[in-house]
Amino acid sequence: MKKVFKLEDLDCANCAAKMERAIAKIDGVTAATVNFISQKLSIEADDAKFESIIQQAVKACKKVEPDCKIIL
Repeated sequence: MKKVFKLEDLDCANCAAKMERAIAKIDGVTAATVNFISQKLSIEADDAKFESIIQQAVKACKKVEPDCKIIL
């Protein structure tokens, strides 16, 4: 399953790259892309674990940039 989410308050491209790497390491994630310019997060992951993966992705983003929000 692949889903795209809007991001709010993502302040720099470096933070976007850190988020992308952190989300890609989550178990069950096939691919992750964070686009700083369009402020979008794309996650491709296992259907059965998707809800858990999204929760972990939110935590990973908060760790990198506490002000950033993923619009679910």
